[in-house]
Amino acid sequence: MAGAAPPGAPATTATYVYAVCRGGDESALAGLRGQAPGSPVRLLRFGGLAAVVQDVPAAEFGEDALRERLTDRTELERCARAHHAVIAAAADVAPVLPFPLATIYRGDARAEAALGADRARLTAALRRIAGRAEWGVKVYARQADRRTAPAADKPERPDRARVVARPGHAYLDRLRGLRHERESRQEAGLQAVEEVDRSFAQLAVAARRLRPHDTGLTPGRGAHLLNAAYLVDEVRGDEVADAVRRLRRSPECRDVEIELTGPWVPYSFVEAGVTGAGG
Repeated sequence: MAGAAPPGAPATTATYVYAVCRGGDESALAGLRGQAPGSPVRLLRFGGLAAVVQDVPAAEFGEDALRERLTDRTELERCARAHHAVIAAAADVAPVLPFPLATIYRGDARAEAALGADRARLTAALRRIAGRAEWGVKVYARQADRRTAPAADKPERPDRARVVARPGHAYLDRLRGLRHERESRQEAGLQAVEEVDRSFAQLAVAARRLRPHDTGLTPGRGAHLLNAAYLVDEVRGDEVADAVRRLRRSPECRDVEIELTGPWVPYSFVEAGVTGAGG
């Protein structure tokens, strides 16, 4: 048993859980490095389901040690890629409910007990995602032409003979024009988001709106208006691509950029907070 140790002695390994599936084939996991190369990725069966797990060194995956490792961007990316690679391999042979990065228990017995207590929810979630995939849709505002704030009006040359009060009406008018244009673009962007969401609601069985990215993380892109995930039947993949092509050509979306990613294992539909959409 993973994590087993003599009474009173600390366990040398912990049980890292990647996902839960129904059935599954352990041969599909053979050769995967996972988070601990040299330790096989395997199935831990419980109550008619199976967890995709791996024994990992307890010292390296304790709470403090793991927090320190994952603050390093390179290490975080490596761990995330390894986590996804195992889940993707398992998903090739069975519906898979992915677990968050670094889901760790102190041995198989604790993992089995915790997962078994949650079996009803896990079974319902697996039933929900079977035969379905997640598609990510992001909408960005198109960047407006770079403009500088209008300079205050000044006479071309001093003319003491013409002392005319210049209240700056033209300057204020230009400021108002820029503000009106910005507000119009924002309104157009919100309308585009609703049009995109409406189109995908007709295809998806569930949807989830995620937090938009910080624009600092997407240099060269406009404001991030929509970050959404949609759960769609696998057989409707071509319809998803058609919907995006149609939206990109539509007048409602002329001021935005639409980005489609997927199909993915349905990471966004593991937890609560999912809304129904369409049939």
